Amino acid sequence: MSAVTLNNIVKRFGNFTAVHRSSLEIAEGAFVTLLGPSGCGKTTNLRMIAGLLDPTEGEILIGGKRVNDVPIHKRNLGLVFQNYALFPHKTVAENVAFGLKYRDVPSSDIPRRVQEALELVQLPDVGDRYPKALSGGQQQRIALARAIVIEPDVLLLDEPLSALDANLREDMRVELKRIQERIGVTTVFVTHDQSEALAMSDQIVVMSAGRVEQVGAPEEVYNTPSSEFVANFLGASNILEGKCTDIGADKVAIEAPIFGKLAIPAEKAPLIKGPGPAKLVVRAEKLQLSQSPAPDGVVSVPAYVETVDYQGQAVRYFVRAGDTQLQAINMIDGHPFAEGTEVNLLLRPQDCAALPG
Repeated sequence: MSAVTLNNIVKRFGNFTAVHRSSLEIAEGAFVTLLGPSGCGKTTNLRMIAGLLDPTEGEILIGGKRVNDVPIHKRNLGLVFQNYALFPHKTVAENVAFGLKYRDVPSSDIPRRVQEALELVQLPDVGDRYPKALSGGQQQRIALARAIVIEPDVLLLDEPLSALDANLREDMRVELKRIQERIGVTTVFVTHDQSEALAMSDQIVVMSAGRVEQVGAPEEVYNTPSSEFVANFLGASNILEGKCTDIGADKVAIEAPIFGKLAIPAEKAPLIKGPGPAKLVVRAEKLQLSQSPAPDGVVSVPAYVETVDYQGQAVRYFVRAGDTQLQAINMIDGHPFAEGTEVNLLLRPQDCAALPG
């Protein structure tokens, strides 16, 4: 049985449709991320699951039961928001215990469950402090402890890491995934950060303009995007107009500017059904710069470096090959190529994907 099901959900605010016919099955125990830019409908979907918004059309099921008319406090959900929403006048222990007092938990059991939740988030000794005495990362952990102490059926996380600095965000995403895997709670996570989605998710739901663009495992969504939007939103891609000239049992022949004819693995072009217009998708990190000859099976194209975007361990190059500008992200061990350097662009056909034109 699915933990959460959305069936043809529509949400309108006046004449504006925020969510268009959203359907989704979330498996028990899965970590599912709703990913997309601001205004794409991901938080609206989350708030409808929570019961903070009512869908205009469609139905929502939690544990196989329709909950459209069930109020939020009867859905047994844990929620963590961007601003944590801790009570400043209550101690940490009182904050964590808040939800237990409304769930018929014996008062004698509450201290034990609060302490177990604090130990789970690795803050066992802060129960008598107040939120203002904690760092942002600690407050985020307390908000998480308050959400999981009630043993929710589903944990809903609305951009909970966005208020943290970059290094702490990376630490917390690892910690959050560890906790989710340990307790096994079904989790729906909302973010606009692709790295968070790729690192944490069992399944990613990419959204754009209120519509679901693609649903799949991180590797599937990243390596085999189903639309140009997905290809551009997750990572950096070069998308070239071309054409499909032939389809075989395991290869699709794509002809594109600069690279000529390439034999793409059929699983990397599942939406192409026959010859015709097509788009070649080349991830920036799959395009390597070199001043050495290409090894066998690798396509080599002469180019020169226009712009260098140094990023520490990696560098993003903007290169010019003929009349086409491409971007390449390469790991470096030393100095990057300088602007104006003539290079060879190396590409393996099996690293490409293709979309209908």
